[in-house]
This record gives sequence, structure tokens and C-alpha cells, in this order.
Amino acid sequence: MTAKKTPHVLYFFGISFFVILLDQVVKLLVHFNMEMGVKGQIQIFGNFFKLHYLTNPGMAFGMEMPFENSKIILTVFRLIAMIAIGYYLYKLYISQSPKGLLICVAMILGGAIGNVLDSIFFGVYLDNAPYDAPTPWFHGQVVDMFYIDIWEGRVADWVPIFGGDYMALWPVFNVADASIFLGITFILIFQKKFFHKEEESEVTVAAGESGKED
Repeated sequence: MTAKKTPHVLYFFGISFFVILLDQVVKLLVHFNMEMGVKGQIQIFGNFFKLHYLTNPGMAFGMEMPFENSKIILTVFRLIAMIAIGYYLYKLYISQSPKGLLICVAMILGGAIGNVLDSIFFGVYLDNAPYDAPTPWFHGQVVDMFYIDIWEGRVADWVPIFGGDYMALWPVFNVADASIFLGITFILIFQKKFFHKEEESEVTVAAGESGKED
């Protein structure tokens, strides 16, 4: 039986481009057609899954770095990371890695670029940079819209650390976030299958070197 041929490398970068395009289209549709916050909220599956337009500065868990130009530094770092991920995708393709792994990395790359575009351009084109930003460039806020209302309420007193506190578990994310999350999740689930070939190659090389020594 003839083995299936791996698609051209542009196929995988095309997946990244599709994620970027879908992410930006959805964000722009939300921005121009929805009101922010609870007032413009649209229920999809009751109170569990909703469309809810909000923006965030693009940092993990809403954290901010306490020094000037921190957002520009973060964006530059992400640009470098994007180049590294793109190069890694190409190297995986050259090494004939499994198609599934290439697709996952392409999804991560597309998601990373999608959110960086918000940071670079949305402060200018959507005028959503924070009021105290030194420049709208590189200070745009990421547009989120998918709201999963998992749980909200008071934590039982017997729970360590958080006991008695009022907490809310309701992630709000976008297409880019979902693409990154799914890409990483599938890599973790199928890591043995994805990296089996690399492990075999390392064993083969080690065996060859051992043979030479004998």
C-alpha cells in the first residue's frame, strides 16, 4: 500500500492564514454589530454559552507589567515568538513529522498572529487603545466574544486559600484563543503518536553510533 503523501508546506501555512482570516472577520463583525458588555449580550445556549463583546489588553489573566512601554515590549516579544513558531513549523515539515502535528502547530501559529494583529492595529483602526496609552499603535486591545458561564458564587469556607471568597469562572475568548487552545490540547493528547517518529530516529542514531564504537 502506498503511503499518503504529506501536503505541500503551503498547505499548513494556509491553515494558519485561514485561522487568522476567520479570527479577524469574527472580531470585526462583533465590533461593528454588537454593543459591549451585558447590554449587547446574545444567548446561544441559555446562560451557559453566550456572545459577549469585551476587550482586554492582551496579557494573560489580565496582568499588566508595571513599567512604561510594557505593551510594546510584549508585542515585540510575541512577534519574535511568531517567527520562531513559523520556523518550527517549517522544520517539522522538512523532518517529515506527522500531518496531525503540523496542523496543530499551524493552528497555534494562526492564533498567535491573530491576537498580535489586534495589539498592533486595533488601537488605530478600531480606536480601542486604553486612554492612557502613549500611542494607539501596538496598544490595541484584543477583541473577545465567546462567553462560557461555568460557575459563579461564593466558595465554601472549608476550601483552602479561596474559602469564603466570591469567585467567577467564565472564560471569554476569541477564535485565535480557541485555535491555540485546541492546537496545544491535541498535541498533548496525541503526543506519543506525533513524536513517535522522532523517538525512533534518536534510537536509530544511538544504535548506529554504538555500532561504530564496537
